[in-house]
Parts: sequence; C-alpha cells; structure tokens
Amino acid sequence: MPVSRRTVLARTAVGSAALAATSTVPGLTATLGASAAAAPDTGYQVGVGISDITGPAAECGMMGYSQLEQTTAGIHLRPRARAYVIAAGGRRVVFVVAENGMIFQSVHRGVLLELARRFGDLYTEQNVLLTSTHSHATCGGSAHDYAYNLSILGFQQQVYDAEVNGIVEAIAAAHDDLAPAALALGRSELRDASVNRSRVAFDRNPVADREHFADAIDPAVTALSIAKGGKQVGAITWFATHNTSMTNANRLISADNKGYASFAHEHTEHGVRYLDGATDFVSAFAQTNAGDMSPNLNLHPGSGPTEDEFENTRLIGERQYRAAKNALTAARAMSGPVDSVLCYIDLADIAVDGRFTPDGQPRHTAPAAAGVSLIAGSVEDGPGLPGGPIPEGVRNPLLDALGDPNRAAPAWLADAQAPKAIAVPLGLLPPVPWVPSVVPIQLVRIGELYLAAAGGEFTIVSGLRVRRAVAEALGVGLEQVLLQGYANAYHEYVTTPEEYDAQQYEGASTLYGRYTLPAYQQEFHRLATAFAARVAVPRGPAPRDVSNLQPNFVPSPGPDATPPGRGFGDALTQPASCARGERVVAEFVSAHPKHNPRRNGTFLEVQRRTGTGWVRVANEGEWAVRYHWSKRGSAESVARFSWDVPPDAEPGDYRFVHFADSLGADGVLRPFTGVSAEFQVS
Repeated sequence: MPVSRRTVLARTAVGSAALAATSTVPGLTATLGASAAAAPDTGYQVGVGISDITGPAAECGMMGYSQLEQTTAGIHLRPRARAYVIAAGGRRVVFVVAENGMIFQSVHRGVLLELARRFGDLYTEQNVLLTSTHSHATCGGSAHDYAYNLSILGFQQQVYDAEVNGIVEAIAAAHDDLAPAALALGRSELRDASVNRSRVAFDRNPVADREHFADAIDPAVTALSIAKGGKQVGAITWFATHNTSMTNANRLISADNKGYASFAHEHTEHGVRYLDGATDFVSAFAQTNAGDMSPNLNLHPGSGPTEDEFENTRLIGERQYRAAKNALTAARAMSGPVDSVLCYIDLADIAVDGRFTPDGQPRHTAPAAAGVSLIAGSVEDGPGLPGGPIPEGVRNPLLDALGDPNRAAPAWLADAQAPKAIAVPLGLLPPVPWVPSVVPIQLVRIGELYLAAAGGEFTIVSGLRVRRAVAEALGVGLEQVLLQGYANAYHEYVTTPEEYDAQQYEGASTLYGRYTLPAYQQEFHRLATAFAARVAVPRGPAPRDVSNLQPNFVPSPGPDATPPGRGFGDALTQPASCARGERVVAEFVSAHPKHNPRRNGTFLEVQRRTGTGWVRVANEGEWAVRYHWSKRGSAESVARFSWDVPPDAEPGDYRFVHFADSLGADGVLRPFTGVSAEFQVS
C-alpha cells in the first residue's frame, strides 16, 4: 500500500492530538479528546453504513470451532459489517460491528492503513473501535496468528481482503452519511437467550459477584437509537450471548443468531434490500461479556430452544430483536460529548498491583499458554484448539512447516500459569509466538455511555469487574459502562482468578495466566483515570507485524469443467410449482465460488414476472434462501438453491436466476448466468 505502517502509527498519535487541539509526543502518546467543558455538546452528527464481508463460499476453513474438516460449502445468511460515525463538539468516533469470528490485529491494522490512505488523520486507532459478533459460521484465515490459522491451513488473502475492504466500505458509507441526528439510550432485559455454560467456574466467585447475576446470566440489553429528522435510521444493541447457534457440522456461511436479529430489524421490519445499496436503516447487534454465555439453552451444541440449528438461530436472534425493540421503545434522549482513547499493553508481562488481586498481593501475568481443557473444547458449544482439530492420521501442512507445538512447557512457565496444566506454550513457539501479547485497550464515550473495549472473551463476572474499575475511575454509574469484548484484537478468554482455578474451557483459554483479569482491571483503571483527568497516556509497546511470515497451504482451485453435454448455468434440477409456505429447489451447473465470491452481490435471484418484466423478490444471502455448493470430480461444481416461499408471497410465475464466473484453461474468468424454468406459486 502507498501508506507505510510506520507512517500510520505516527499519524494515530499526531492525528488524535490535532483533533483534540492538545499537545502530545508523536508516536509515543495517545492524546485524550476535549472535555465537555472545553468542547460543549452542540448536537450530534451521525452517519450509518453497511457492507458485505462474505468470504469464499467453498473450500475455506471456517473460524471458531477449529475443525479441519469444517470448510465452507455455500451461504445461508451473508455476514456484513455495520459502521456508525458519531460526532459532537469537534470530536468523532467510529463504531463497527462485523459479523465474523473475531477482529484480528491483522484486520485492525489493515483497516487503519486504508482509512489513513482515504481520510488522512481523521480516523485513527484512537477513535476507531472494531468489534465482532463472533459467529463461528464464517470464513477463517484473516489472522496473522498461527494458532488461529491452524485449522484453516494458513493465511487466506481472500478472507482478509473481504473483511478489511468490507469494514472500510461501511465506514466510508457512514462518513458520507454524516448528518444532524438525535441519540437515545434504552435498556431492557432478556432471560431466555443465554445460559451459563461454565456454572462450576462461575460458582467459585464471591457472593457479591454471584448475586449481581441472577441465574448466572447477564440479562442486560442496552440499545442506542439513532434518528434523523424524526425518523429512526439506525440502532446498536448490546447483549451477551455467544453467536454459536450454528454447530460445527454446519458448512453454510452464516451471520448466526445476531445476524438474524439484524436481518429481522433491517429487512423484515424496515424493508432493507441489501443489493439495492441503500443505508436507510442499519441495526447492529453487538457483543459484550459473552465468554461464558451460550445460546444453546440445553447445554449441548445445536440444542435449545429446539433441536434444529437453523430454527435455534432464528429463535435466539428473534428474541434479541424483540428485546432490542423493548429497549428502544423505552429509550430516553441522550446528550454529552463523544471521545475516545487507546493504548497498548503487553499481557505477557504486566506487574499487577495488589489492589487488583484477590489476595491483595502483587502478582504478574505470563507468556501465553493453552491449557489441556482448551484442547478438549467447550462441550456446550464445540471443540477448541490447537491440536484437537487435527484428526489422528491427518497431516496438517501448516504444522509440518512450523514444527510440533506439543512441546513441554518450561518449569517457570508452568509455575507462572498454575494451576493450569499446560498443553501448548503458545507464547514460546517458533518462529514467533503463535498468538499476540501486545494488544490494545480502548475507552469510547458516546454521550452518557462508555465502552471499555478489549480483544478478549470476558466472562460476565470478568466484565463486571472491569466495568466497576472503569466506573470508579470515571465517577459514573455502573450502568453507564459496558464491557466491549471481541474488539480490535483477539487473544481468547478472560476469566476471574477464581474461575481460572476451575480450569474449565474458559480458564484453560485464559492464555496469560491467573492474573489476566486483574491486569485488565489495573490497566483500564489507569486509562480511565487519565481519561477523566484529561491527561495524556503513553501509547505503550508497539503491536507486532508478522504479515511477512504467513504461509498458506490451501491450493487455489483450477479451471472449471462441466458434465458431458452440459454448459455453465444449465439447470440440472428444475423448480416445481408449489404453494405458499413450501420450499422450492433448483440445481445448476456452476463454477468454483472462489473465482468470484460475489461480495456485495449474489449467486441467486428469485424473480417474479410482472406486467413490465421480471423483478427480484429474494436472493441468496437472505434468510429464506440457501445456497449449497458441491463438487463432482475434481473440477465440476453444482449450485443447489432452495427458497422457502413466504406465506404472504404473491401468487404468480417465478424463476431462479443463477450468477457465477467460470475459470477457463486459458486463465480467463468468464461470467455466466443460468435461468431455470418458470414455476408457479399458488
């Protein structure tokens, strides 16, 4: 890219200083914004934007369950990035919710580089907050961390590009949409969309912590309403539950339950049609401290409320949507400035003051190590990593290149990580540590709401303790602070020291040892104290850049072929006439989706005949349409589409139209279109 990483890192500090009209040392300090007194609230300006971040729909490892055999084979609900630019009093912040597995540091860096190229110093690491819904049904491979690419077989440029470009497009759309707006904040509760999947660990916490969460769940729903000219144009809803209603047996790309909640709010209620390119209404459903919150209410994958993963996805998403509506109905007008600050900390090497430890003694974090229970995985949601996803007898070329990770941990690391039984010393593996240790923490203020953002999966009590530390330092009520997990980087879980001792999946996945959470409490308290006092904060250690050390062992698909006597786009199975409420299916001779993932596009349109021609009524990527890809032989592709005809569909003549691109033996991509026979809906 034309802008160097070093230039962007300097700009993030210098640009923040320029926006705040205060002084700082370029590259060394992160400057706080103007206070409410220095920059009185003159009203909000808000912009909303959305873009597609769908990766390749075939033969790409999926991110989250770490199963080598779980590769993409179609699309159900396209994942998207939703962006909000909020400005007031000369300051602005960017908040993005991406429907993917995680926001990796690689993607965070890539987004900032492109924002710097497009907007100069306007959007930097200081005022941009990127979060993930944590769907386990999306493409993996966008990380520069070996542990997270292990079951993906390396770094996947297509996935990285889809996420970075989609997020930047959403931010750019929000930037262009900036206009006077009113904000309102509402709250409600939701008690039938989550269950504590680690109750044994939760029950080790002190009574005061346990009593804060009846039924061992966090039912809090917080919703931010955005209106322009008296019309609602967007919303952001925070609720803690894992976005894992889809199981590790699923191979269709899906935004999962939070994606369905957004779809219900945008498409079903407000009539948003994503292919139209409009951003009339954008509704994001963000995570908070969901580390031990599962949507699988019966405590095993794909179970609860029903035994069907698609129906569970819909129901858990519908419940979040309804809870958001309740919160938005009760929302009250919000005022106050916007502001933000970010710094980096090294989780592998933090001296923790006794004020933040359970026994009052000074403690220390440790280099990353995975516990034995991490390999076993979460039985409620699905297996973990690394090593566990590699079936016996199957060679993993990424492991062959890196070497055996299952080496013994040195005694000093075992002592530092106790009582964890170390399976893999991730922070000590060659050629570089397999996970990052230098990660960002960030505070973002939107009126009376504060977001404490970090890259871990915080349990509900861990989130509570960070919120308490931030609220105390800021001198605000606890309800004004949310823990914004899955933000700006990813480094697995954060449990309380008491939960850590149980060494359940979450404790074994707390990579930096028993005192990871106390370190976070200390560092967030430090950041919030400086934020309140308008004091500059050192930027901290520089995050690593290992983009030049990224192997990929997934072969690219070769030229496409067709069955004898068939051409690309030919219908193999024609749709049959049906009644409303039934499912109709068609199959086409197709091509490998990696040749053109059709991001911000579609592989299928369902069209209805009108008096003036054919019009699109549904498309792949929406809830009612499923796209299944399969391979026949080494080079033939079949695209199977199904459409669940809505109960209110207009009777008439319909057809399926399939779009794809084939790769010829000459290396040229050729787009083609397949049209099915007409069928009737009665």
